[in-house]
Order: sequence, then C-alpha cells, then structure tokens
Amino acid sequence: MIKHVTVPALMIATLCLTTTPAWSDKGHKGKDEKCDVADLVKDAKVTIDQAIKTALDAAPGTAVEAELEKKHDKTVWEVEVLGADGAMTEVDIDAATGAVIDKEAKHEKHEKKGKKEKH
Repeated sequence: MIKHVTVPALMIATLCLTTTPAWSDKGHKGKDEKCDVADLVKDAKVTIDQAIKTALDAAPGTAVEAELEKKHDKTVWEVEVLGADGAMTEVDIDAATGAVIDKEAKHEKHEKKGKKEKH
C-alpha cells in the first residue's frame, strides 16, 4: 500500500524548489558558484510525484521530504522516507531516468507520538 504525501507538504516542497536557489560545489567551475534551480528543473524529466512513488517502492513508509539536488554531476531527487518502524531512509532518484541511484538508512529513529519507551 502506498502512502501519499499530503498536499500541503508537496506544495511546500514545490515552493521551496521554485523560490530558493540550490548550491553545490560539485560539477561547477567555482566552489562558490550558484547552481541555478531553473537548470535543475530543466534537467529533471521525472516529476516530484514520480520520484516520491519510486522512493516509496524502494523504501515503504511515508515520504517526509523531497528535494531536487545536484550530486556527482547528476540531477537527483533526494527523498526522505519515514518507515513504520520509525527509521528514516534517504532514497536518491535519478531525475533524468527515474532510476534509484542510492538508498541509505539514516542513523536516527523518530518516535511515534503518544508512544513512550519503557526503561
């Protein structure tokens, strides 16, 4: 079963992608040279919705963040997924092809509200 990201979360992610620049020192001439968001969007053939669906297929749970970035000279969607066990997984999706590039478990666990751990 695929859980969908709420509309407000998608609106915020889209707003962030269209209104704030992304910086990266990889694949650019100067270390401090700005990577234009318009260039990232132009390179992305995969939509945010498609990237989230692919990430959830690779790591079931709830997508909590999706960001378009430049990594290793590739434009990628970085999607963070919160699993039912509370573990966070970062899934990198190639923004040109839609392929999963990398899947990495984060070292942090998020506790569900109202659930307390016994010591």
